[in-house]
Amino acid sequence: MRRLDGKTALITGAARGIGLAFARAYVAEGARVAIADVNIGAAERASAGLGPAAVAIRMDVTEQASIEAAVAAADSALGGIDILINNAALFTAAPIAEITRADYDRIFAVNVAGALFTLQAVARGMIARGRGGKIINMASQAGRRGEALVAVYCASKAAVISLTQSAGLDLIRYGINVNAIAPGVVDGEHWDGVDAFFAKYEGRAPGQKKREVGAAVPFGRMGRAEDLTGMAVFLATAEADYIVAQTYNVDGGNWMS
Repeated sequence: MRRLDGKTALITGAARGIGLAFARAYVAEGARVAIADVNIGAAERASAGLGPAAVAIRMDVTEQASIEAAVAAADSALGGIDILINNAALFTAAPIAEITRADYDRIFAVNVAGALFTLQAVARGMIARGRGGKIINMASQAGRRGEALVAVYCASKAAVISLTQSAGLDLIRYGINVNAIAPGVVDGEHWDGVDAFFAKYEGRAPGQKKREVGAAVPFGRMGRAEDLTGMAVFLATAEADYIVAQTYNVDGGNWMS
């Protein structure tokens, strides 16, 4: 028997990168998965690649109506949602003197409000069904500390850690476990964009920051999306039933807590 046989999951921002790696791991463990993404074309391609256990759903986590429609569609397609992974997120960087309100609003709309109101919509369904569930938020090592050029993103991920604690303490009475994963530096398309910010503000050559950051990880390299899937599967299983409101570092030793 696979670890997630009979379970259903909604994963936001799952058309590519870490979210898609989670979806692949969940399907391999027996779950049926809703691939939710603002880019429905990419979500449909990802879903097709995973076969009949996956369904694509358009979801913009900055719009309440879109959140509610997507959760309802996932409920209908899957027969209820047992697991939510709040993975959709954006990154930004700028010196404090150059941060704009528009950039702040955009990052918090996705990373914090998007996570909160998606969690809320899914939790309401879980409460109504009365069979509990698992909610996994994606935090970051950036939420553990401030960084000179990354104030807004760091603050948003610190908020995700705090939200995980509050929601975890509130929802466990319904049998809903809320926990989070804090990745370190994860290679891929996302980090290509991060590298470009540092090239701009620190005067580095393209790729230099990425190489330096990877070399500094105690494990000896940057993470890969697949390095995170074991924790995402574990937190969705009955093995994690007694784990509440925690944020787990999966970062190659970058942060100890």
